[in-house]
Amino acid sequence: MRVGRIGWYVALASAVAGLVAMELIVGSTRIPFRSVLQVLTGGASDESIERAIVLGIRLPQALTALLAGAGLACGGLLMQTTFRNPLAGPTIMGVSSGASLGVALLMLAQPILAVMPVPQDLGLLMGAMVGAMAVLFVVMAADHRIGDGVTLLIVGLLVGYLCAAVIGVLEAMGSASALKGFVLWGLGSFAGVSLERIPWLAAPVVVGLVMALLFMKPLNALLMGEDYAATMGVHARRTRRRLLWITGIMAGAITAFCGPIAFIGMITPHMARAAMRSSDHAVLLPVTMLMGSALALGCDLIARSAITGGVIPLNAVTSLLGVPVVAWVLLAGKRWGSLT
Repeated sequence: MRVGRIGWYVALASAVAGLVAMELIVGSTRIPFRSVLQVLTGGASDESIERAIVLGIRLPQALTALLAGAGLACGGLLMQTTFRNPLAGPTIMGVSSGASLGVALLMLAQPILAVMPVPQDLGLLMGAMVGAMAVLFVVMAADHRIGDGVTLLIVGLLVGYLCAAVIGVLEAMGSASALKGFVLWGLGSFAGVSLERIPWLAAPVVVGLVMALLFMKPLNALLMGEDYAATMGVHARRTRRRLLWITGIMAGAITAFCGPIAFIGMITPHMARAAMRSSDHAVLLPVTMLMGSALALGCDLIARSAITGGVIPLNAVTSLLGVPVVAWVLLAGKRWGSLT
């Protein structure tokens, strides 16, 4: 491995660690780093304000951003490779919309979530995953029948619009209290997951990330086309289905707890390719995960910083970052839009 690549890994890991530290320090109440260390090492008293803020609010928010950023970025890379389309991603392909519809059915349709015989977090997780998987099933069926990347993007957008239309009907029929909760959830945020709820998010995301890392060689084979993949002993269709299920699991879990987060899944793989000058997934996957975590943490810091007054929705920040990157990918053409 070249020294330059090792340098990127070290730099990105350091950036993620620094951003996590900033998440714990920065906010409406600034907490010195020494006090943060005391809280994390058990040196602060149980009744201290610093302990309540760090453990009750900021640490869960930092861990949520860390997991969500890595999961969305990894899912975007898997979808771009699977469909050989540089603009593929959980949001564009309708996966996040399907997960949102699953959550909307639970929260708005005479709140089913309140009477389900399962924990609320598990209900949200199941609803979002079922919605995401349903959209993936449609996308895979369209891919099998059409096989054209651009047309497939249009199918993903149409499915997303259809999900949005159904959600609009549910919003019109929902109660005022349920509607308020759903609208706030739809703005996207890393702040809604407590420390006790983190395992519900971490389990599917970590499993998905580990499974993605096991597919490095099949992903490289898919880049060269189905015929080449077959000569390397890779069953292309079966591999693509598994990769999409991995993406659906991660995207569904993240959407359930954080709302639909825009652009991170689409833009991070392009930034990783540009940085590493490589399409080798043994290089791209870990870099994409680290970059995704760094982007999510950075966007969250901007959204709740004193400069912005802490009132900017997270998706507004991710969109302000994402739109220029997508324009760059489109204008650069084959230079960065190409996956090989």
